[in-house]
Formats: sequence, C-alpha cells, structure tokens
Amino acid sequence: METSELLKKVRQIEIKTRGLSRNIFAGQYHSAFKGRGMAFSEVREYQYGDDIRDIDWNVTARYNKPFIKVFEEERELTVMLLVDVSASQDFGTRNSLKRDMVTEIAATLAFSAIQNNDKIGVIFFSDKIEKFIPPKKGKKHILYIIRELINFQADSAKTDVGMALKYLTNVIKKRCTTFMISDFVDVQDYNNALTIANRKHDIVALQVYDNLETQLPNVGLMKVMDAETGVERWVDTSSRRVRQVYQDWWKKQQENMQTSFNRSKVDNVSVRTDEDYVKALMALFKKRS
Repeated sequence: METSELLKKVRQIEIKTRGLSRNIFAGQYHSAFKGRGMAFSEVREYQYGDDIRDIDWNVTARYNKPFIKVFEEERELTVMLLVDVSASQDFGTRNSLKRDMVTEIAATLAFSAIQNNDKIGVIFFSDKIEKFIPPKKGKKHILYIIRELINFQADSAKTDVGMALKYLTNVIKKRCTTFMISDFVDVQDYNNALTIANRKHDIVALQVYDNLETQLPNVGLMKVMDAETGVERWVDTSSRRVRQVYQDWWKKQQENMQTSFNRSKVDNVSVRTDEDYVKALMALFKKRS
C-alpha cells in the first residue's frame, strides 16, 4: 500500500474507532476490565460503619483516636491484542473482509485501553509468531499499531492458535487482559494452551467470521481454494449431500470452539462481517460487568 493511501486509511480508522471508544465504550470498558487490585490511598478518621479491619493501628495509637486506611482501585492494566493474520482473514463476501473487521475491532479496543491509562501491545500470529509489539502507552504507539494492523503481511498462511497462546504465556510475565481476535478455524487442538493461558492471564476471545463460511451456496460446480494450504478443488454445490456435509463440518467446528471456551472459562463473542461489531462488544462488556 502506498504511503499516502496508508496514512489516509489510518486516519479514517482512527477517527471512527477513537470516537467509538470515547463515546460508547468508555464506561463499559472500565467496569468490564478491572485493575490489578486495591492500592493504598490515604488515612482518615474512623466513621460509623467503616470496616474495623481497615484500622491503621500505628496512626490510631499516635493520635489516641481511630483512623482507617483508605484504598482505591489500581486502574492500570496491561492489554494485549493477539491477532490472527493467517490467509483465512482475507476472506469476506458482504460488507468487508474479515481482516478489515479485525483491524477495526483491534483499533477500538486499543483506544479504549489508552483512554483508561492502560498499556497496549500486539502479537500477530499465523502458525508462528509474525510480530511482537511490546505494550506501551500513548497515541503515537496506537497509530503505529493501526498502521501495522492495516499493512502487515504475514510470512505464513496457516494458523496455530495453541502456539500463539503458549508464546503469550511465556513472553508476558505479569497478568494481563488479552483479546484474541481470530476466526478460530484451526485443525489443531488448542484446549490445553487456552486453559493454561487463561489461568495466568484474562483471555477474551472474539471470533470474526463470514456468513458464506457457514454454508455453501447452491451455484453448481465451483472451484474453491483453501487459503491456508493453497489446495484447490472442484465442488458440486448443487448436491444437497455436499452442502449438508459442509454445513455439518461448520457446525461441529463451532461446537468444538465453544466447548474449548467453556472448559477454559474464557469469555467470548462471535461477530459476522455483515453484522455490527459494536453490538457484539457491548454484549461482551455487559456480560463481564
């Protein structure tokens, strides 16, 4: 992509997603994703109804009257975006490619994070780690992330969700909130990696998919190619049995994905490319609040 075109695209996404994060998600994000705990703020005189467990005995002894410790929530979080950049993200039939929607969702979450004084970082993955952007704060950092989301080209076409989760577990030492954005179409089992990662971190899964992926259209003989393997084949979509086999495969894949999320206690939401991802994010935030 040419530099001028890239900058224009970055600006468009910045305007849209920053507005969403500021006007729609600000309160919901704050309540849905808590800080690490409670930090000491100050001491004040004891008032009726205060918890006696919060009494500061040193100050109380000094002034001969009870004082209590006041705590406030530690707001600063580290937020990681774990973004699928495999070749399957280049598919889309309605309003946008999956990759376009992934970019907007990631940018919206990034702006929501920095508006809450959180650090934000990104891991791009396929069947290997394509790029790691360490978590930082600031608008300049966010714009760099958006440029990478728009223009990044993966070396590999395949997907390995489990590998990406293992990398996250190893590279991010302190607990963080991680938004994993993918279609989660992966022939490999990522159950164990997901469970381990969610024990150490707070994993949130966002599935982005296209409506055409859910069922084959009846359009006769059609040449299809697997974007991740490059394998091409002719499929007779006029065959009811062929369409049913494909639909059964998709249903099974979705069931396996949901089972993995449920077993690992991972909050999740799915959104199609022809749907409004704002509603999906609002539903996710509400569920966690």
